[in-house]
Amino acid sequence: MSSTFTTIARFQYTTEAQIIKGRLESEGIDVFLKDHLTIDTDPLVSNAIGGVKLQVLSKDALKAQHILSTVKAYTIDDDGNPVNCPDCNSEQIELFSTITDFKSFFSFLIGFLLGIFPFYTRYKYKCENCRKEFKLK
Repeated sequence: MSSTFTTIARFQYTTEAQIIKGRLESEGIDVFLKDHLTIDTDPLVSNAIGGVKLQVLSKDALKAQHILSTVKAYTIDDDGNPVNCPDCNSEQIELFSTITDFKSFFSFLIGFLLGIFPFYTRYKYKCENCRKEFKLK
């Protein structure tokens, strides 16, 4: 029997991972959260280290991915409608923060130096099917 862990999902924050962890454990699946303590200590490093990795035993990976696919919520707009990818029309879209322009970089730098959360962040959407990044219009 294999006792190696496989990463089945990544989350920007520990709270998201804890919810899924509880759901998987209620189904009898052993779950390990990797890097959650680091991100709890300093949430700004989440993107740099790849987020919180939700890992399960390799033998349970398919069952866990199936459960994850039934509970995973994707991005919706302000009216509650699903956001669609402009290229492939998929509804499997995730919101993520990015630091690509001067204003957001400067805000990040000041926040990092002062030990506070950034007060200006830019967000983009990413399609899980075709990996296209886009802004919501």
